[in-house]
Amino acid sequence: MRDGDGQARASFHRYSDRLARALATICNIVDPDTIVFGGGLSNVSELFTALPATIGSYVFSDTWATKLVAARWGDSSGVRGAARLWPIQ
Repeated sequence: MRDGDGQARASFHRYSDRLARALATICNIVDPDTIVFGGGLSNVSELFTALPATIGSYVFSDTWATKLVAARWGDSSGVRGAARLWPIQ
């Protein structure tokens, strides 16, 4: 997609629209202040620009102010969290 492939770009738009619908459902139910993307999603910078306008069109409210942020440790966040759960003996 980043290299200009049309099919990849269309696939990204379909994916981001479906993700926006799912996140809008969560926002309609829970109304979070922030949504944190971890794993591989934290590496897709295009999502952080594409999703806000799309999510806003699917929420039931007139305004939508939830922040979308990448996990502090990027795609290593899950591994770091699992390591913290390991019992120290």
